[in-house]
Amino acid sequence: MLIKLYNGSIYDPSQNLHGDTRDLFIRDGAIVADPGPAARFDAVYDLTGKIVMAGGIDIHSHIAGGNVNTARVLLPEQHRNHMARRLNHPFSSAKWSSTDIGYRYARMGYTSVVEPAMLPVGALDVHLQMADIPIIDTAALAILGNDELLLRLLRAKAGQNQINDYVAWTLNATRALGLKIINAGGANAFKSNVRQFGLDDIVPDYGVSSRQILQTLQTAVHQLGVPHPPHVHCNNLGIPGNVDTIVATMEAAQGLPMHLAHVQFYAYGTEGAKGFSSAAAKLLEAFNRHPNISMDVGQVLFGQTVTISGDIIAQYSRHADASPSKYVMWDAETEGSGGVVPYRYRQASFVNTLQWAIGLELFLLAEAPERLFFTTDHPNGAPFTAYPELLRLLMDADYRQECMAHLNQEALALTLLPNLKRELTLSEVASMTRSAAATLLGLNDRGHLAPGAIADIAVYDPGQRTGARPDYRAMFADAALLFKNGRLVVQDGIVIERPAGLAQTVTPVYDAGIIRTVKQHFDRFYSLKLGQYAVNDADFGEHPRFKVHE
Repeated sequence: MLIKLYNGSIYDPSQNLHGDTRDLFIRDGAIVADPGPAARFDAVYDLTGKIVMAGGIDIHSHIAGGNVNTARVLLPEQHRNHMARRLNHPFSSAKWSSTDIGYRYARMGYTSVVEPAMLPVGALDVHLQMADIPIIDTAALAILGNDELLLRLLRAKAGQNQINDYVAWTLNATRALGLKIINAGGANAFKSNVRQFGLDDIVPDYGVSSRQILQTLQTAVHQLGVPHPPHVHCNNLGIPGNVDTIVATMEAAQGLPMHLAHVQFYAYGTEGAKGFSSAAAKLLEAFNRHPNISMDVGQVLFGQTVTISGDIIAQYSRHADASPSKYVMWDAETEGSGGVVPYRYRQASFVNTLQWAIGLELFLLAEAPERLFFTTDHPNGAPFTAYPELLRLLMDADYRQECMAHLNQEALALTLLPNLKRELTLSEVASMTRSAAATLLGLNDRGHLAPGAIADIAVYDPGQRTGARPDYRAMFADAALLFKNGRLVVQDGIVIERPAGLAQTVTPVYDAGIIRTVKQHFDRFYSLKLGQYAVNDADFGEHPRFKVHE
């Protein structure tokens, strides 16, 4: 099958293409070089006037797992009915079906999504849920940092090599793409009635600090050669003054690569009459000093959503703010804890306006957009279906000003946002949602449009305009065309095919002797056997499910 896409405006920062008019060629699911004038094409698409990018990559979106299912059960009244579908009213897909998740990502031109918080004991459940999501490729990050075996190894002064083997075994057993660390040690400390846990606080009964856990796991990921750096949810989420915590975490990173998640929730100062202010500039000053650090924003947008997290301390601290007034807190055997708290972000709220503004400040003040990534921490800051709205806010300064007129002015006065005129370019959007995202994750076969890449290609029509510029919200809401592995799956915002995606994994090498240590721990403390724990090919029938990245 040979396909030609011609005369499109290509945005591919990895090839230094910033609106250049080029042709693309697809053969058997991959992008290939120009086959020459004698080539006979099975399909030809004229992309004159269209914007062409690689398929979008979301590095942090909660799309599967126990918290997602719990949110569905907790909020049945928020399930979208047929009328809501016709009205296209966005609500967190934590309540949507797997089909909706795949369709809505595809309609926006996305082809790869990472579930950033997979509890190892629930890995099979996560992968089975992701296997039900059509069209998009998926991946998951395995959570360590609060599990009993790791803490016991650290208390016993285990060597780094043994920790490395345990991390590598976990990534293999759970078919993960990388490692997630959530408030290291905090969930375990919560079991001892600890309600606030800082970077240098000690986990009761284990004698190790959050910093020690974090640095040991970071060293393991680095020494194992896992492409994606440790994906870190810092201590003290949502607390005024916590900018000092995230800056200290950057400094604790030992100069090694580290990714900090949903940093909007850590860019909080203590200025002003309410003791709560924007510290986005301070965070970015530290970010600029640490080129080993990457971050995603976790933008807040207004409306109903639900917050889900393995950070039981943070979730428990705000359960009284639940809207509607119900919540779930849970504890998994020997591995971690978490909570599900519904929440509505309101325009009149001082706190919510400040959160909205801080996220935009981070995007617009950043000097290194190739290290800053586009997320809402779905569904915590907003559902991923709000991405087109966020893109318009970032790319249209006049629209941003219009929106600010309806918000809490006291909060806006504590930020730099009203004076920021910057507008993100299409090339910057392509970097943070495509090329740089693929590089961060180690997915070198996607995120770009060079020959050899898989043919994940998104085409957008900038025809709808608001004044002198395109209506970016409308443009990014519905792709004109989307090719997944060379197959046309979306046309004019309508899904026309639903192929199955693959799960992306890594398989770092480890000493098989660690299995004996793990088995002894399972036999003593777990209610399931070790043989029931690992994710196997046989769990998914005859069709291949996993793609390994070196």
